[in-house]
Amino acid sequence: MPPRTTPSARQERVGTELRKMRDCAGRTTAEAAALFGIARTKITQIEKGQYPISAERVRTLAHEYEESDHAFVEGLGSMAEERHRGWWEDFRGSVPVGFLNIAEMEFFSQGVRTYQISHVPGAMQTEEYGRAIFKDVYPPLPPRLLEARVEHRSLRSALLMREGARPYSAIVHEAALRMLFGGREAAKRQLDRLLEYAELPHVTLQVIPFSTSGFMGAGQGIIYAYGPVRRLDTIQLDAVGGPAFLHEQKHLENYHYIIDKMTERALPESQSRDAIRLIKKEI
Repeated sequence: MPPRTTPSARQERVGTELRKMRDCAGRTTAEAAALFGIARTKITQIEKGQYPISAERVRTLAHEYEESDHAFVEGLGSMAEERHRGWWEDFRGSVPVGFLNIAEMEFFSQGVRTYQISHVPGAMQTEEYGRAIFKDVYPPLPPRLLEARVEHRSLRSALLMREGARPYSAIVHEAALRMLFGGREAAKRQLDRLLEYAELPHVTLQVIPFSTSGFMGAGQGIIYAYGPVRRLDTIQLDAVGGPAFLHEQKHLENYHYIIDKMTERALPESQSRDAIRLIKKEI
């Protein structure tokens, strides 16, 4: 099997965790390769996410590296063997790779928390709201690529907002709710969509009003996706050059704390729905 030329963020994560385990154990790629009778270059490819590895081999390496967190090892093994082609792959070449990685992250997550200041969460956007955002991209997108992004975002929404989906918690600043993407009527329809989603049993929606004394973080959008164990959680941050993915333990702790604190500052769910209704009347 040839190595992958474009591993996904999830595939790279498996390799990164294996490399971190090896580094902590003070072992070389040659020593790891000797366990399986393979070339050391293949270990390097595995650690870059370029070559697949079975759950059994993940367990073998973890044992050799003296990794004692059994739940973590099993979770990593499960990630290594999840190789089916996701729906997002249909958009490869027509939407940025970072968007594909967000969809993959959300699809495999055990639950999602998001904190947004300037936009409604992507998974909660209407088509016309999303289209208005993508029309502001510079340089302007050709119609085909613009519509591909809108369709991709709509599919994310359909999967995350469907009945029986895993928990989805959104904290949205009032500033985002008052932005008129697509015009006044489009903005009102977007608020109606948020109210519909807020009624779903797996969805939690809270609003941070202007009256709150500030907000934590640098101001960019945050998605916190839960993995099979805490050590395999992932953070996605919005950035000018495309989405950034973080998973160092200090980052997980910091951003988990930020979202916890902003959840405390946000209005309770019922008051948040009332706030959305009031904003709709005022815009």
